[in-house]
Amino acid sequence: MALRKYKPTTAGTRWRIGNAYAEITTDTPEKSLLDVKTRTGGRNFQGRRAMRYIGGGHKKMYRIIDFKRDKKNIPATVASIEYDPNRTAFIALLNYVDGEKRYIIAPQGLQVGATVLSGDTVAPDLGNALQMKNMPLGTVVHNIEMQPGQGGKLVRSAGGSAQLSNKEERYAVLKMPSGELRKVLINCYATVGVVSNSDHSLQSMGKAGRNVWKGIRPRTRGVAMNPVDHPMGGGEGRASGGQPRSRTGQYSRGLKTRTKGKASDKLIIQRSNGKKLAK
Repeated sequence: MALRKYKPTTAGTRWRIGNAYAEITTDTPEKSLLDVKTRTGGRNFQGRRAMRYIGGGHKKMYRIIDFKRDKKNIPATVASIEYDPNRTAFIALLNYVDGEKRYIIAPQGLQVGATVLSGDTVAPDLGNALQMKNMPLGTVVHNIEMQPGQGGKLVRSAGGSAQLSNKEERYAVLKMPSGELRKVLINCYATVGVVSNSDHSLQSMGKAGRNVWKGIRPRTRGVAMNPVDHPMGGGEGRASGGQPRSRTGQYSRGLKTRTKGKASDKLIIQRSNGKKLAK
């Protein structure tokens, strides 16, 4: 991974820290794997604004990603590592021996020309997808299924990884990126390796305009509003606004928002804060 520090030739580049894209091998996506990506601008079906601070931005095409990895026991060669504007991770274009092409989330260290496989009996090598029951303990994985055949749902963002820490009869115990210990069905597929672009969180936009290019409009602070507009608004002078909360009054610190009695609570062994759940 490599970051690029820009020369302060303008005010916008003075604080900008961007990605050097050293791993990217091409800037031309595979046309057969592109799809139209529609944008709402935060408007609902009536044309009224339902979400604030959304709108504008550069046009983007969606890259169709193979999260299921269901093309089993057919070798594929990595043709390129590419940038995807719809996600934080890089993606890899696979050319299968039967002629089909697919995109996958690129693991860290995957090189052009490498061969990857998916199947129940494949080796737990970088980029391979297999059931967690066939992986050795300590294996680092990403793109993890929650139900067999559903496709990867967990650990898909840049630099993310989970570690296979234990195996039980029906479940594999994973240590998630948050530190949470969680059970996942042992027959679920996962991809070996750490997700690429681990330095994504260290980037700095440098100016507000770069977020506008991404479709993110400027956000107004609640303390800068009037009392009629926000619970933190109003006051004499520059009042702090009291307890941080949302426009609807929901506290942003300390309030537990997870549904009580959620079905998957029984699969969580230990929370990210270190507290073990009572069984």
